[in-house]
Amino acid sequence: MNLVLIRHGKSVWNLENKFTGWYDIELAPEGIIEAEKAASFLADNELKLDVCFTSYLQRANKTLEIILNHMPVKMVKDIEINKSWKLNERHYGALQGLNKDDTKNKYGEQKFFEWRRSYNIPPPILDEDSSMNPKKDPIYENENIDELPLTECLKDTYERVVPYWTSEIKPLILEKDVMIAAHGNSLRALCKFLFDIGDDDIVNLEIPTGNPLLINLDKSCKILSARYLDSSRAENLPKI
Repeated sequence: MNLVLIRHGKSVWNLENKFTGWYDIELAPEGIIEAEKAASFLADNELKLDVCFTSYLQRANKTLEIILNHMPVKMVKDIEINKSWKLNERHYGALQGLNKDDTKNKYGEQKFFEWRRSYNIPPPILDEDSSMNPKKDPIYENENIDELPLTECLKDTYERVVPYWTSEIKPLILEKDVMIAAHGNSLRALCKFLFDIGDDDIVNLEIPTGNPLLINLDKSCKILSARYLDSSRAENLPKI
């Protein structure tokens, strides 16, 4: 059974070295090219997709759209697409929109590392009155706004991604090939679960943009093998 995970292509704020989180920034031209290349790798590996899952954020949506538009029709025919905020990037709280280097210089290396990489320390909370408060965003108008965060650590992201995986995605894996087009931290959270990565070790997991990660699973959804399709941009994966 095949599962493909892909982090969206580089966004404008990735290139500007800003904390993005739930801010709905668009893909950069480089990110569009990454998505087009991802489609080629999927096609070359003859991966027919049946169901796709993505977040509410346009950088992931656009990445998925580009991939599907650049794959042979026979490989994506009658594909089902599901969106959920549970697959959104980690919410970076009051750090959203700030330059990472400036933040590190202001608060110091240790605090910067804790906010950016620790498993259970969230950044400062976003002000309720901020224009970036998701409760003010119409794309979440049909959601339970009390569930929408104003900051998250990776542990918080894990606690929304993994239940969504268990209830919505895992049941389909048994009969369909699935792709999840999401974000660095929502995919890190899922990989933490699938690869059984410890709290201290998850800080070392890097997920490259726009590079499909093909995971082969058995019937109990245990990993049999995993590899990045673009080996030239592959990051090290945990031992299976």
